[in-house]
Amino acid sequence: MSSSAEKHEIIRKKFESVIKVQPRDIDINGHVHHSIYLDYLLAARYDQMERCYKMSMEDFLDLGLTWFARRYTIEFRSGIELNDSAVVRTWIEKIGKVTVDVAFEVESEETKKMAAQGTACFVLIDIAGGKPTRIPEEVRRKYSV
Repeated sequence: MSSSAEKHEIIRKKFESVIKVQPRDIDINGHVHHSIYLDYLLAARYDQMERCYKMSMEDFLDLGLTWFARRYTIEFRSGIELNDSAVVRTWIEKIGKVTVDVAFEVESEETKKMAAQGTACFVLIDIAGGKPTRIPEEVRRKYSV
């Protein structure tokens, strides 16, 4: 028996993309530079928007909409090296009125060690007006998996 005060955790599906580490990604310490993790996250999101959510970035642009980054938080844990691949998992944490919070984790495919984890907040923008706009119901449905 559950009380009405109980909170129910919504478990979102995690989607995965694998990105091969390139020589240009490596810093003077011999592992992926911290700034490259954002590139990996964005590459994974573009891949997953089309492949997993069935609504690509191009679909948003065709609707006159785009996503702007509002905030990133990243905790770095261990390095990923050349000749490895980054496994990037993302999932929707929260869908707000005009924002989507995406949680992510990046792990070394070779060592299976967590390299980084965090969240990203994106704002949906109406391109013509250049202002935040309410997330359409169709988008909410597709992204609520």
